[in-house]
Amino acid sequence: MRTAKPYVQLDPAVIEQARQMDLLSYLQRYEPSNLKRVAGNVYCTKEHDSLKISNGKWYWWSRGIGGVSALDYLIKVRDYGFVEAVEALTGITADWKPPPAMPKKEEPKVLLLPEKNANSDRVAEYLFGRGIDFSLIQECIAEGVIFESSKYHNAVFVGRDAGGTAKYAALRSTLGSPFKQDASGSDKRYSFRLVAREPTSTVHLFEAAIDLLSYATYLKCEGRDYRKENLLSLSGVYQPKKELSESKIPIALSTYLRENPQVKTVILHLDNDKTGRLCTAALKELLGKDYEIVDAPPPVGKDVNDFLISYLGIARQKTSHERSDAR
Repeated sequence: MRTAKPYVQLDPAVIEQARQMDLLSYLQRYEPSNLKRVAGNVYCTKEHDSLKISNGKWYWWSRGIGGVSALDYLIKVRDYGFVEAVEALTGITADWKPPPAMPKKEEPKVLLLPEKNANSDRVAEYLFGRGIDFSLIQECIAEGVIFESSKYHNAVFVGRDAGGTAKYAALRSTLGSPFKQDASGSDKRYSFRLVAREPTSTVHLFEAAIDLLSYATYLKCEGRDYRKENLLSLSGVYQPKKELSESKIPIALSTYLRENPQVKTVILHLDNDKTGRLCTAALKELLGKDYEIVDAPPPVGKDVNDFLISYLGIARQKTSHERSDAR
């Protein structure tokens, strides 16, 4: 453990300078012998092969920590104190300036999916405990849109583009912890979804993958075929602006609507809380001129999974963290 230095007041401009160097640039210039290319634009360090660098970010999978800048790396991985890390980088960066701003070039993201476990038993047990239909779980596992990671046994929900290529993955703990994150390189335009077998003019929107699966289960219980419906989840919590008219449509939804011009009706199954109601109001404001918007929140509970559990009459124990994990 490095010795903490006495308190030092740092100039904000100096701190900003330290934040500007990304980890890949730092390693290429000052630790080239510690840098190893994995594939394409994905790198790791020779010192820590589970520390992956991609798309301007880095994540140390074995420790469950990550960041963006070289400053984050020195503090979280090399155990520097904040002042020591800033001083080290500003000393290093005295002759290094950020490259001039260039027009942003859209480069394809490289999705780094976690290694699959030999089976998905824990994920199946977890989802079944949330009331999800067992045959639905098995269908999704067979199709490869849900699987269990080998190292931490997380549930992995995969989003694919129109061509069937995996572009997005949401990781959620199955062990009651609050862990949740998107896999590195996830493209939020292609969130977890179940697409109708035949074209239909309606899409159902949910906040989370488990809510989507809960609604599909409810349809099955009602004797309806969930494969006749387009079911789309959002890749993260949608936060409208204070002025609803200035908000942006969630990128997962805008991409889906652009790629499916036959859709004319959007049915919102968002949460029964302040955020969910605000999101519903924003989407009505933004989409109401071009689409029929149907507000269909869960009739019971905070979210669709709460409603499903009530509908099925399931009584189960929940840890204090489990509800936040479900989102």
